[in-house]
Amino acid sequence: MNRIDVHQHMIPPLYAEALREHGITSAGGRDLPKWSPRDAIDTMAGAGIGSAILSVSTPGTTFLADRAEAAKLARAVNDYAAELVADAPDTFGFFATLSMPDVPAAANEAVRALDDLGADGVVLLGNSRGTYLGEEGQDELFRVLDERAAVVFVHPADLRGPAVPGVLPFAADFLLDTSRAAYLLVRNGVRQRYPNIRFVLSHGGGFVPYASHRMTLSIFTQTGRSPIEVLEELASFYFDTALTSSSAALPTLLEFAAPGHVLYGSDWPFAPEPAVHYFQAGLTEYRGADEATRTAIARSNATVLFPRFGGGGAPVSAPGQSLRTRVRRELRTRVFRAVARAASQR
Repeated sequence: MNRIDVHQHMIPPLYAEALREHGITSAGGRDLPKWSPRDAIDTMAGAGIGSAILSVSTPGTTFLADRAEAAKLARAVNDYAAELVADAPDTFGFFATLSMPDVPAAANEAVRALDDLGADGVVLLGNSRGTYLGEEGQDELFRVLDERAAVVFVHPADLRGPAVPGVLPFAADFLLDTSRAAYLLVRNGVRQRYPNIRFVLSHGGGFVPYASHRMTLSIFTQTGRSPIEVLEELASFYFDTALTSSSAALPTLLEFAAPGHVLYGSDWPFAPEPAVHYFQAGLTEYRGADEATRTAIARSNATVLFPRFGGGGAPVSAPGQSLRTRVRRELRTRVFRAVARAASQR
């Protein structure tokens, strides 16, 4: 189907060496996989992926306590990615690595990567050494990204604190990390102040679609904002399908996300090739999606964000979906207000 994969990772040799020097051999509880551009192309051919936007996964540069060293590694990774894309522009794109939580350095590198290297966007971790995306003090970076209408790929990181024995972080903690970042981006007004940034949430948005009304109630009681507006902001994130295309997750994701806001993601090579095919089959066989919806997820929706890969037309969605969703949200508003009044009277 010539899919556009917005969630595919790279492990450049210089980055792998830096990880090894600091004793890092795994990410999210998974051993670092083997990676090369040739392996990527071979896997993509077998999975029907025509183009992939590559990014460095967790831990990014957060394992480097020295800010100058972290910024230097981010630059080197981005230079490597730019050269790779220059050699195969129809096959690869890249999300630039930024050395968060150093906001000034991240803003400077975002300018360089987007303006000079031709990056397709940037990747930001849900939390960087315990500082969450969407916390106070990040406006310098968001201004740079908003001015360029940048795509921001939000990837989870390990939660601060010890892991729970027997629970691999990628299985549950990663979903919470993404959800926390999305919550803060809405709760703290980042989405309102910087409306030109297009945020893509990994792995179907973590818990966001499933817990959206619970999160909305919380934000409403904290800020007094309209529940409809909060729900619409949550739904207006983009969501990738990496490790999410199952008959259990897809109904909620497709019902919740704004039309055209679901994108294909494989999570290769951290998701091994059999897992890539497994979740692709989940989307192909899901009876709640017609062929137009599957094609939109596989490619059409992504070309709106990344027109250089072809297309650039309107996303495909079911007729009337937005209207039906809005009506349902308006009906639920009365319930939110009643609960909030009761809570305030306690």
